[in-house]
Amino acid sequence: MFPTNPNQLKKMMKQMGVNMEEIAAEEVIIRTRSEEFVFKNPAVTKIAAKGMETFQIVGSYEVVEREQPINEEDVKLIMEQAGVSEEAARKALEETNGDLAEALLKLQG
Repeated sequence: MFPTNPNQLKKMMKQMGVNMEEIAAEEVIIRTRSEEFVFKNPAVTKIAAKGMETFQIVGSYEVVEREQPINEEDVKLIMEQAGVSEEAARKALEETNGDLAEALLKLQG
């Protein structure tokens, strides 16, 4: 039978070599290349077992799109390949979220 009492569960987990710790987090941000998952006032638990640490995040979140910085080397490459000005190359890269092939096709089409 699995214990339903949180203290009993914690004791059983500790006996199995699993340590759980609540973390008083105000905000957690998970950042990917194109977006951020922003958790405000989440419930965060750190779980340590067999030399590994994992984190459990519970709560509501907001997805925020990230602006992609334009790489200067990409701008130069598009300028050379498409034969356009720096301004045109930068604009094409911004409009295509930094996708080199799409930016080049856009300028050549």
